[in-house]
Parts: sequence; structure tokens; C-alpha cells
Amino acid sequence: MQNTDTVLMIRPNNFGYNPQTAVNNAFQKEAPGINAQEAALREFDGLVSVLQKAGVEVMVFPDTPKPYTPDSIFPNNWISFHPQHTICLYPMFAPNRRLERKPELIQTLRERLHTGKEIDFAHYEAAGLYLEGTGSMVLDRDHKIAYACLSPRTDEKVLEDFCQQMGYTPMIFRAFDSGGQPIYHTNVMMCVADKYVVICLESIPEEERKKVTEKIMRSGKEIIPISWTQVEKFAGNMLQAQNSDGEKLLVMSTQAFQSLSEEQISRLGIYNKLIHSPLWTIEANGGGSARCMIAEIFT
Repeated sequence: MQNTDTVLMIRPNNFGYNPQTAVNNAFQKEAPGINAQEAALREFDGLVSVLQKAGVEVMVFPDTPKPYTPDSIFPNNWISFHPQHTICLYPMFAPNRRLERKPELIQTLRERLHTGKEIDFAHYEAAGLYLEGTGSMVLDRDHKIAYACLSPRTDEKVLEDFCQQMGYTPMIFRAFDSGGQPIYHTNVMMCVADKYVVICLESIPEEERKKVTEKIMRSGKEIIPISWTQVEKFAGNMLQAQNSDGEKLLVMSTQAFQSLSEEQISRLGIYNKLIHSPLWTIEANGGGSARCMIAEIFT
């Protein structure tokens, strides 16, 4: 099943610009003169409200003051949930992001969700190899394909280990930003839904673009292209979910929604309802958007 009606979100305690992640996240832009934590709380609560009103069950856990974790609002990077009560834990590039794997929270999730199998990839950190969850990978859960653009945060060896253990086929490619640097996470330039894929094809080198396109088309999904300009507005950082009635929902930020053309909105609207919420502070300081804030719960 590609979609779920239950998600995990972490309410931040120390949100702010993180220099440790900014070294390879071109989307981060420190916004001085504002209280980032207060603004992020308002934006976080706003997205939670939008999801709940749409009929999505949101499991909200408050972050703890210590250890210091300025990016805890993005849990999908360190944990993912899968059928048969399986959870995966991931190796993180930034040392202060590794602290987000808080034992007390993990234990609470084990008990709440009755998790059984646990696969821990975090040991790769000792070798300087990383795979930051469903940020590094965009999963086609129905067809068991893991799309991933290589970057300092997405290592091919760890990806192949994940795919072998979880029964996925890797679809590895390169993607670059407007400055020619590797895009740090696949989920800022690509969103896989049940019947379509939103993707910035122009970020992929021409010799690799064809194989990615063919892989998507063979899976039977429509390709809805977005531009690099729209990627910079976080239009690639969307997530398809569903509500308790099975209605499909495409979740994004208001900035992402406003960047879409009428034609794109119309095409996406064929498949699902579009919902959005303002995330300006989180996007600027954190370099991530709505999809990054949501860890899907599958049991």
C-alpha cells in the first residue's frame, strides 16, 4: 500500500538553523531577527491542524530540551515504518542529527505500535556512510522501488543494504541543483504517489534521465514534471497520504502550492485533494518542508 492515514510528527523544542547540515543543504537560509522556535511551533501546529481536519490521524510527540536537536521536526530522516510491524533506523550525516534517535522515543513507539522487527543501519555512521531515511529514498511501496539520487547523505552501499533486507529494487541516479551541486535529498525533487510521480527531470543528467523516466513509466504512473525553480519552492517535497475514509490527499506547504501552475494543480487534482499550510520559517531555516516533517506509519 502506497498511502497511510496515520503519521508521526515531532513537535520541536529547539528548532533553528543548523550549521552542521547547511554544509550540503543549499535550501537552508538562516533568517536572523526572528524567533525561529516560536515561528516553527506555529507552523508545525498549523500543519498538524490541516492534516487532522482532513481526516489524517497524527501522532504528535514533543521533542525534549536535551540533547540539543535543532532538526527534530524532520523525523522521516532517522526512522521509517513498514508493514509487519517493522521499523528501520538510519545513519545520519550531521552528528547533532544522530541524537534524534532518542531511546525513550523509540521505546515508546515500539510499545505504542507493537513493533516487532527492527533493522538498524545506524552502524554505517562509523564508516562515514549515510542514508537518511525517506529523505534519501523516495519509496514506491507498491512496486518495491527505492528511488535515490546520490549525495553526501545518500550512499549507494547503504541503499543496497536497505533494498536487500526490505525487498526493494534500487533506482539510483544523480541529480544536481542550479549551482551544480548534488541535491542533498531525493524527496526535495521527487514525490511518488499511487498513480503519478512529481519529479524535476531537468535536475537529472540527460544520460540518466531516460532510465529514470522508463522506470517510472513501467510502473504505470503518470509523470508530472516540475521545474528547478519550483523545487526551490519545495514543490518536490510533497507527500500523498489518505484520510480515514480512504480519500487521497496530497500534502505540501503553501509556498509549494503557490509555485504550481494551473495545469499542474488540475492534473494533480484528478488523483487527490491538495492540502497545504504555511511553513516559511521551517523551510528557510531547516531546508525541508511538509514531506520532511511527516513519518508515515505502516504496521
